[in-house]
Order: sequence, then structure tokens, then C-alpha cells
Amino acid sequence: MKKLHYLLLAVLCPLFTACMDGDWDEPIFTQAPFGNNAINEENIISIAELKADPIFAAAIKGNKCKKVEKDIKIRGRISGNDLGGNLYKQFALQDETGGIIIAVNEGGLNGYLAEGQEIIVDLQGLYVGGYGNMAEIGTPYNGGVGRMSKDIWATHFKIIGGSENIKPEAIPPTDFATIVNDMDQAGLLVTLKNVHFAAANGKRTLIDGVASGSNYYSQQLSEYGSKVIIRTSSYADFAAMVMPTTGCNITGIATRYNSTWQIVIRKTSDIEILDN
Repeated sequence: MKKLHYLLLAVLCPLFTACMDGDWDEPIFTQAPFGNNAINEENIISIAELKADPIFAAAIKGNKCKKVEKDIKIRGRISGNDLGGNLYKQFALQDETGGIIIAVNEGGLNGYLAEGQEIIVDLQGLYVGGYGNMAEIGTPYNGGVGRMSKDIWATHFKIIGGSENIKPEAIPPTDFATIVNDMDQAGLLVTLKNVHFAAANGKRTLIDGVASGSNYYSQQLSEYGSKVIIRTSSYADFAAMVMPTTGCNITGIATRYNSTWQIVIRKTSDIEILDN
């Protein structure tokens, strides 16, 4: 029996030594481990073209939803995800023409959809609609558009390329009319330049006040009154941040709820405090 043990050790030891020396082929991954890598790059339209299609434009405006029956796709980069806890089970996608919200009933989307990541979305079989006149992609919910299941989502997107920083559109206070009157701004990453929190007193936080809806709090800016609010979830990582009393540059996803613009910040660094 001892001779058998020695014989086995004599055979196995070189194998272990070879593995430890790196003398083996490491696996090479040529495709993303998430999504549907079979999606091709044919029939891609812009986000602006999608939202301007008469069928989908009517659904967005009427807070309804319409199924995408034909083979069309959009291609863009992630401009905001759920990393900071302020975008809940949804993320923002934008290209050079516009932006849109994609609703997915899944937490931790940031794990594979990082800011700046480029993806293709196969729209056929999904639904385009509106929630408070804000364009979204998902599945039907109470006559409108809601979150699609994570299993459905997994078959409708493909990760391509790498991540790149997205430069937000800078909007000075004097130019705010451009965003108020332009529905195409909805869904884009923007920066409101040199604005002031109306309720800031050195103690109040982003979630001081009365909640509007599902644990979301609204803060007005002195420059815009009720036309623009900063919308923050009580579950956001930065919910307890004290509002600065000086001017600041605020970056976030420009979303709409009917006639009100809701800027959804993604992380603490989206509020840049100015020395004024």
C-alpha cells in the first residue's frame, strides 16, 4: 500500500508543479458575461428618433405605453445608475441626440452598467411610454410603462466597448429657458451652474421637508422657484448631506414630471460648492 502512495505522489507532483509555475492556459474572455451577445448592430436609430416617432411620442405624452413591434435598436452610454441609491431600479442612457430612462426590476445595476459604459438595446418586444411625460423603456404597468423583469432585460442589451466619461451639458441660470422649453433635454446629464438651494441655512439636509411620493424629497433652487427641483431619495447615500448656503454647480439627470423639472443627482460629487 505504501508503494502505491509513493507512486501516486510521483505522478501528481509534476502536475501540481506545472500549474504553480503558470504552465497552463488561462481562460480568455472575448465577450461580456452579462446581457445578450447575439444582438447585432443593425437597424440602430437615435434616441431622438425613437422619442419623435408619432406612435411613441403620443404614448409618452399620454403617459401610456406602446410595444415596439419592429426590429430597431438604440446605442448609447450610461449617464446615471443606482450606485448612489438615488436612481431606484432604473438607469439613464444617452447618445449624442438625447436621453431616456430604462426601468429594470433589479438592484445593483451599477455592477455591470457603470457610468460611461456603452450598450446596445434591442427594443423589439419592449415598450416605450411616459411617466409624467418622461420617456421610459420598460414593460406595461397600470396602463403606463413600468419596470421590466431582469430576465427580460438580460435578453435585450449588449455591452460594447469600454467606459468613457460623459461630459454634462452646462446650463447657466440665464439660459435655463432652453431646458424649460425643450422636452428633448429630458433624460440628459446636465449641470446647473452657480445655483443656490432656497431652503439652505447651514443645517437643513437634502431630505428636510415633506416627502413627495415614495420617500422622495424636493428642494427648490432660488433661481428657478418651483420650475426646477432637486429630487433626493431618503435611501440615497448622500441623503443626510447638508445643503450648501453658497452657490454651487449641480450635476444630475434632467427628468420631468409633467411641467416640473426634477434633477436627480447621482453622488455627492455631483454638488460642487463654489466660493461665493
